[in-house]
Amino acid sequence: MSRTYKATGINLKAQAFGESDRIVTILTREFGLIRATAPGARKHLSSLGGRSGMFVVNQLLIAKGRSIDKITQAQTIKTYPGLGGDLGKLAASQYLAEIVLAQALSEQPQDELFELFNEHLSRLEKLSKSRNVLAYLVHGIFQLLTLAGLKPQVEVCCLTENPVTPDFDNPKSLTAFSINAGGVVSMSAWENLRTKIEKTKRIEENNRVEVASVAKESGAVYSSTPKENTSSQIYETVVHQEELPALLRRLSASELSLLQQLPQWSIIGENEVDEDWLCIERLLRQYAQYHFGRSIRSAALIDSFFAQNHGNR
Repeated sequence: MSRTYKATGINLKAQAFGESDRIVTILTREFGLIRATAPGARKHLSSLGGRSGMFVVNQLLIAKGRSIDKITQAQTIKTYPGLGGDLGKLAASQYLAEIVLAQALSEQPQDELFELFNEHLSRLEKLSKSRNVLAYLVHGIFQLLTLAGLKPQVEVCCLTENPVTPDFDNPKSLTAFSINAGGVVSMSAWENLRTKIEKTKRIEENNRVEVASVAKESGAVYSSTPKENTSSQIYETVVHQEELPALLRRLSASELSLLQQLPQWSIIGENEVDEDWLCIERLLRQYAQYHFGRSIRSAALIDSFFAQNHGNR
C-alpha cells in the first residue's frame, strides 16, 4: 500500500494525462515543488476538476507512487477567480508562475516562496485597473528574484559601488543596465573602464610588436607560450585584462527611479506611463532568463496584451 502525506499547495501548471487525468505541478509549503496526478480530473463533475485548476490552493492528501505521486483528496482553501476574468492579470500571474517554477526546489520546504507568490497573486487580483498590472508584475518579478538570491543591484553602480541617483534635469542618460555586471552601472564609470581596457590593449599590442622586432633582430624564437628544449626564446608577457560589461540598455532618469522603487514593498510609481514599466519588465525579463537559463513564454502574452492596449488609446 502506498505511503501518503499531507501538503498545502498552489497549482502552478496542469497538463492532460491519459484519457481523463491531469498531471499537476504544485508548489507546496512543506515539500517544495511536486508533480502529482489528479485521477479523473477531466471527467464531468469530477471532485478534482476545479481543484486541479491554475492558482487553486488546496489542502492535499497525496499517495506516494513509484514514478509519480497521486492526489487522493483535495480540499480547496483559496482561489483567485478575479485573475481569469482579466487577460492582463492572467498573463501576469502566469508570468510569475514561470519565475516560481524556475526557482522552486523539490523535497525542501518552500514556505517563504509559497507566501510571496500568493501575496503577489492577491495583489494582482485586487487591482481595479488593467493598466496598473505592469507595475505589479515588475514588482513581483523583482521580489522573486530577490528571494532567489538574484537581486539586481539598482541603488549603486556595479563597477564602483558608488550610489546612483536619477537626474531629471539632465536629458543625457547617466546610467545603464548590464546583465553580466549585475544591474545598474554609471555611464562615466563604464566609459572610464573602456578607456582603461583600450589603453591596456594598445600597450600589449606595442609590447608584442617590440618583442617580435627584438626576436627578429637577434635571431631568437618569439613565442607567447614556452616550449621545452628551446634555449633561445623571447616570451610575451600576457597581462590579465578587466572585462568590459555589455550594456543591455541606457536608462532614463524615470526608468532608474522606477527600478530603485522595486526593493520597497509599496509601489510609489504604479501610475507612471506603461512605456517606462514595459522597459523595466523587459530588462528584468532578460536578466531572469539569463540567470535561470530558460525563456519566459508568458512574456509573449504581456507583449501582445499591452501592444493592443496602446493601440486602442
